[in-house]
Amino acid sequence: MRLQRKSAVVTGGIGRGITAAFLREGASVLAVDRDEEALCTAESELDAGDALRTLQCDLAARSAAEEIRAAAAGHSGGIDVLVNNAHTSRQAPFVEHTREMFALSLGTDFYATARLTRSCYPHLRERRGSVIDFASGAGLDGQSHQASYAAAKEVVANEWAADGINVNLISPLAPTAGVDAWAKQRPEQYEQVVRKLPLGHMGGPETEIAPVAVFLASEDSAYMTGQTLLADGGTLVLR
Repeated sequence: MRLQRKSAVVTGGIGRGITAAFLREGASVLAVDRDEEALCTAESELDAGDALRTLQCDLAARSAAEEIRAAAAGHSGGIDVLVNNAHTSRQAPFVEHTREMFALSLGTDFYATARLTRSCYPHLRERRGSVIDFASGAGLDGQSHQASYAAAKEVVANEWAADGINVNLISPLAPTAGVDAWAKQRPEQYEQVVRKLPLGHMGGPETEIAPVAVFLASEDSAYMTGQTLLADGGTLVLR
């Protein structure tokens, strides 16, 4: 098992699939989400015993980072892998974006990621761990109505390389609650994206996105940092 004896924190979004994959590979996981019902369902379906602990938490709250760090350290004594996946946003044309829309997106992603990553830093440094953040094709190809969402996607890597901490990103295209909401709100844009997919479908969170996270959390990616891996069915090609 590639993640044997590793301790991970996984937040929101497609975190359910990543959590399942991490558990199969031998990791212990603290799964964090603001949706308590989703966490209860995950606990029941994954049936991982002591290897899985859940924490209902709103990452936009300033106190969340320390609460998560303390819970993770209490669960398994430290943190080897931090997966920053949680993000909430609202779609609208740029000229209609409000301060509240930007605050929501930046508060649940950029600032939440910055606070949590910084809070977990001592554990990651001690264990020469890994941080996995999430990027978006919305920021790479300039999708309309996605201004605040795209603006929230950032990464820190070079500064922590000296501490042996790997920081990489995944840019996925997968069906999530957020994608479902986007599809209902912007069906034409959604269908346009799906039609352009060279591989013909959205990626399965557990079967097609999570294995990329497993790779980045494992020793197989020890010589990689500051990279963005596109798990998007071939939608974008970086040269």
